[in-house]
Amino acid sequence: MAFDIEKIRNDFPILQRRVHNKPFVYFDNAATTQKPLRVIERMDKIYLETNSNIHRGIHYLSDVSTRQFEEARETVRKFINAGNDHEVIFTSGTTAGINMVAFSYGEKYVSEGDEIIISSLEHHSNIVPWQMLCERKGASLKVIPINDYGELLIDEYEKLFSSKTRIVALTHVANSTGTKNPVKKMIGTAHRNGVPVLVDGAQAVQHGKVDVQELDADFYVFSGHKMYGPTGTGVVYGKESILEEIPPWQTGGEMVDQVTFGKTTFNRLPFKFEAGTPNYTGVIGLAAAIQYIEETGLNDIASYEKELLDYGNKRLSEIDGLNLFWEAENKISIFSFILEGIHPYDAGMIIDKYGIAVRTGNHCAQPFMERFGIGGTIRASLVFYNTCEEIDRLCEAIEKVKEMFS
Repeated sequence: MAFDIEKIRNDFPILQRRVHNKPFVYFDNAATTQKPLRVIERMDKIYLETNSNIHRGIHYLSDVSTRQFEEARETVRKFINAGNDHEVIFTSGTTAGINMVAFSYGEKYVSEGDEIIISSLEHHSNIVPWQMLCERKGASLKVIPINDYGELLIDEYEKLFSSKTRIVALTHVANSTGTKNPVKKMIGTAHRNGVPVLVDGAQAVQHGKVDVQELDADFYVFSGHKMYGPTGTGVVYGKESILEEIPPWQTGGEMVDQVTFGKTTFNRLPFKFEAGTPNYTGVIGLAAAIQYIEETGLNDIASYEKELLDYGNKRLSEIDGLNLFWEAENKISIFSFILEGIHPYDAGMIIDKYGIAVRTGNHCAQPFMERFGIGGTIRASLVFYNTCEEIDRLCEAIEKVKEMFS
C-alpha cells in the first residue's frame, strides 16, 4: 500500500470512538463519509476568524471570505479539470444539482412528446426530477435495462435514441451496487445522436480521478459530504455553452444583474445559478476535503480500495447462507447482500450492536430492487480509511447474526 493507513485513520477523529463499547467500524460511506480533522478545523476557523457574507461587502472580512470562496471554486475546477471556473456552480448537493438541471434545461429544451433516457441503476434523485419534468411537459422516460450482474445493457441503450430524445441522465457509479458505468462510451453514443448527458458522480469522484473534459460530460454533479467534505455542499459542472442558454432555476439575491418592477436581468455565470447566500463555510470546507484527497493521492486511494473490494468479496463469499449480489466486472468497494431467512433490518440492527455501521433497505433505488424481486439488502460501503481487519469483524458479526436466528 502506498500510504500509511494508521496515519489516515488518525486524521478522522470519529474513527477512534467506541460504539456499544466496541471499536467503531464505519461501513456506511455511500450514505455519507466521515470528515478529516483538517476539514473540521478549517470550518471552525472561518466562524472564529473570518465569517462574513460574500461578494457584496466592501469591508475586510467580506473581502477575505469572498476570496476564499472563489479560491474554493478554482480548487474544484482543477479537481475535475473543468475548462473554466464559471462552469463550476455550487449547490447544496447532488440532489439539488440534478433538480437544477432538470428544471433549467427542461424549461428550455423539453417539450410535449419528447423523451428522456435514464438507467435502471439510478438513485431516486436521478429518477424523480426527470419524472416531474415529463409530467410538466408531457414528455416520457425511457429506461436502459440491466443484466443480472447489475450492468447496463449498452446495446439496448443505443436503441433507445430517437429524434425526440432530449437528454440522457445516468449515474457514474451506482450507489446500491458499486457498479461503474462506461460513461465516456455512453456520452459518445449520446453525442453522436446530438443529445447532451448529465452524469451523477456522487459515488465516483471520491474513488478515482474524474476529468469532465476527457469524459466530454455536458453536466457532472456531485456532493461534498460523500467525499469527506461538509453536508449541504455540492457541485454542478456544466458546459458554458449550455449554461449560458438555459434559465436559472432559483431567483433572488446574487443571481441578478438589474432589477426593476418592469424587468429583471440575470447575473453572469456562475452567479446566475447561485441565488441567495451560499453555504460559503461549507464550500471552503469542501475545498479542504479535496486538498486532503489530492494529497493522499487518488491513484493510491483507488488501488487500496481495490484491495478492500477483493478481500471483501473473498471473505463474504465464504459465509454460508450469505447471498452477495451484483458482482459486476467493474465496480467500487460496495457489498450488497442478504442472509437467507433473515430480514436485512433485523440483521443490520444486530450488526450495529457489534459497533459496525451498515445500511439496510432499498438504498433509494426501489425500481432497481423491484427488477430483482427483493425489498432491500444489507450494504457495506468501504473507503480508504477502512481496513481488511474491519471486514473480518463484519464477517464475525454476520456469523453471530446467523447463530441468533438459527
